Parts: sequence; C-alpha cells; structure tokens
Amino acid sequence: MYFLYELERVITLHPSFFGPRVKEYLTNRLLEDVEGTCTGQYYIICVMDAYDISEGRVVPGSAVAEYTVHYRAVVWRPFKGETVDAIVSSVNRMGVFADVGPLPVFVSNHLIPSDIKWDPNATPPQYTDNGDQVIEKGTHLRIKLIGTRSDVGSMFAIGSIKEDFLGTL
Repeated sequence: MYFLYELERVITLHPSFFGPRVKEYLTNRLLEDVEGTCTGQYYIICVMDAYDISEGRVVPGSAVAEYTVHYRAVVWRPFKGETVDAIVSSVNRMGVFADVGPLPVFVSNHLIPSDIKWDPNATPPQYTDNGDQVIEKGTHLRIKLIGTRSDVGSMFAIGSIKEDFLGTL
C-alpha cells in the first residue's frame, strides 16, 4: 500500500559546497541518497518535496556541516494479505521467484494450484496445466502476499496463487 510519509534525514556537507546554492545542492543530494531505497519497513519511491532545511551546524573537529532536512515522500509498504502483480524472475521445482517492483517474492509449489504441475522436460523450465496456463520466466502473475520478512536494508515476501482470481494474467 502506498503512503505519504513525513521523514527527516541529516546530510553532511563539505565546505566546498557552501554558497548561495547550498539549499539546491542539499535537495539534489537528498534525492540521490533516499529515492529507491529500502528502510526494512518500506520502500521510498519518490521524494515529493523538502519543506524544511535547517541551518547548517559545523561539526566540531572537522570542517563539515550538518543539515537536518525534513521532507515528504511517497513510500510503498507491502502488507500481509495484499494482492500484487509480479513478473516471474526464475522457476525451479521448489517454486517460483517473482519481483513486485523492488520486492522479491517466493511462491512455493505448495502454494500453486494442484492442477498446475512442474514440467522438468520443458525448455525454459515451467509450471503448466497443459492448457493455457504456463508459468515461466517473464510471466505476469497476480499474487497474494502471505507474509513479509524485513532485514536492515531489504525485504522479502512469500506469496500464493492458490486462491480465486490469482495466477497468470
């Protein structure tokens, strides 16, 4: 689910960047540093604006200055039970790995409908029902997230396509 969060970040700046365009440099640095990153709880998709940039504070013992920047950002936080669209990145006999934007999702073969079977003789490797449903690399899937796991700078999810209206698109 997408949210608009108000966040803050401390940016250190070398004295060579001090001058009349310091606010512009801080905004550009903020965009480079945080857009597209994962905090472990959510992904920062886009920085909307930097609405409050503090006065610089010189760090004792060095020449750098610290600025606290308050900003608004669009973030994506995946939830258990959320239905998402994904693209299959790899297929093996244990299940399917898919990507939902930056989030990797694993769909176990136990969470794939029983009529869709692993075909070890196919090239490329695939799950198929010997009809119109084929799951191989590049296939678009609709997946329900069963659970998510967070690490320090990354997230991972487990998904299912065993319910109604889930599976290949």
